[in-house]
Amino acid sequence: MSPTDTTHNGPAAASPLKNSLGEAGSHLKQAARDAGDAIKGASGAAGDELRVGKAHVKSDLADSALAGISAAEHASAAAREQADVLMDKGRDLIDSAAELIRERPIASFGAAFAAGWIIAKLARSGDK
Repeated sequence: MSPTDTTHNGPAAASPLKNSLGEAGSHLKQAARDAGDAIKGASGAAGDELRVGKAHVKSDLADSALAGISAAEHASAAAREQADVLMDKGRDLIDSAAELIRERPIASFGAAFAAGWIIAKLARSGDK
């Protein structure tokens, strides 16, 4: 027999090689299926995490909006309170001026006349 003669070695030698290649192909197919399953699982988990994260962001934004509304309400109440204090002081000032005019009408008239005369004098000097 010559070294190139494969009549006796051919089918016997090809069978283990064929079996090994078939087994390797089978393992490759299984590995590809497992990789696909892993990718699907990872994308599903990522989608779940994204949904959970989105819900947390929405919740945080809603909490922030509620806190902002609460702060605006407190600021509005404080502004109203300050306006009420200023209005009370204005009323007190008007009441005390009215009381002073009732107690001393001639002095009040003189003070008003003098204030008017000074304002008129200043207005005329500014025209020159």
